[in-house]
Amino acid sequence: MIPQEIIRKKRDKHSLTEEEIKIFVRGLTDQSFSDEQIAAMSMAIFCNGMTAEETVWLTHAMKNSGDTLNWENITDSDLVCDKHSTGGVGDKTSLLLAPILAACGLFVPMISGRGLGHTGGTLDKFDSIPGYNTQPDTDTFTKVVKQIGCAIIGQTSNLAPADKKLYSIRDVVGTVESLPLITSSILSKKIASGIKSLVLDVKVGNGSFNSTLKIAQDLAKSLVDVAKGASLKCEAILTDMNQVLGKSAGHSLEVTECIEYLTTKKRDQRLEIITNDLISSLLMMIKKISKKEALEQINSVLDKGLAAERFEKMVNALGGSSNILKTYKEDLSGTVYVEEVFLEETGWIKEINTRKLGLLLIELGGGRKQANDKINYHVGYNNVLSVGEKIDNTKPVVKVYSKSEDALNVVKDQIRKCFIIQDSEAKNLNDVYEKIN
Repeated sequence: MIPQEIIRKKRDKHSLTEEEIKIFVRGLTDQSFSDEQIAAMSMAIFCNGMTAEETVWLTHAMKNSGDTLNWENITDSDLVCDKHSTGGVGDKTSLLLAPILAACGLFVPMISGRGLGHTGGTLDKFDSIPGYNTQPDTDTFTKVVKQIGCAIIGQTSNLAPADKKLYSIRDVVGTVESLPLITSSILSKKIASGIKSLVLDVKVGNGSFNSTLKIAQDLAKSLVDVAKGASLKCEAILTDMNQVLGKSAGHSLEVTECIEYLTTKKRDQRLEIITNDLISSLLMMIKKISKKEALEQINSVLDKGLAAERFEKMVNALGGSSNILKTYKEDLSGTVYVEEVFLEETGWIKEINTRKLGLLLIELGGGRKQANDKINYHVGYNNVLSVGEKIDNTKPVVKVYSKSEDALNVVKDQIRKCFIIQDSEAKNLNDVYEKIN
């Protein structure tokens, strides 16, 4: 069947057969579908959806488009696990979760992605670390996981290559939010990476792709159902993304915040709560322990410096500094224009347009408008205030790191407008909404 006929069938709201889905997925890697046809197909799926059966077929076809990893002859495969987030502004939990879990005795072969839309990508954050190789060969990847307990990399050329192609096109044609495409993209990589347990951080709010709780619940259920169908232990945790997670957004700034979290106990409370919930989920799932015992293990490996040590060893094993815990400020520094942004109002922060902040970060040079755009890793926000905080015209709402003063001046007023102020005290937002398993 020619590509046009498969696209037309989905465009006209018909279900595809398993064979038609396999033809489409093959077309992602053998060029029998052009970029324009892939974009059209992704838009047809975005507009008309897929049945649960189609989504399962798509996920398995994506997984089978390349190699799969098997950990049974490398380590205890029952201890191999991972986490995935649906994405948000300042979402840096992966950088903390992987070394903490490794220090707790688990193995985390994390296959991460680049930024999508207004959200930053974990892979881009690691690309900001000088020397760090986010695209090692499979032998190096498995060796680092075995020896250190964790490795965070991008998709290898032969691991779910069909997803890699579709992922890059979804980012630039406005189909990121498609539930079946999100499900198949996430799970095809995770299943191919050979993990046995998975926790899903499904974001909710104006800074995520799931603007309402209902949308997030539907996505979480889709992910958990398909994951369990693939024999993965899986739980989804719905967490808030109505404000920046942590105090920073932007690649090198987020790496800095995470290193300081691991080494100095300088920890944003919301970031700590959400990170601990995700880590606890996997520890409870795999070790069959209580939440209290899980938190005790987390605090122990942090207090003893074991998690920080794993982070540093992972960075070094993948080409970065052998002493990044001490040299990170120098390693991650860059030439940028820095300015604090103030508001004229006095009151409490009622709401933050987090999605808009993410889009403005791209305008400042910290993200991509086109798939091949280069990122300025030093651009970003720091010391971002949260919903519920009291401000006046002497307290900055954010410190901005821009590629130039002119670039900041273009968007400064728009940054100010992202912070909605009210006269009366504003309530803090939920950190975690619910868990789906």
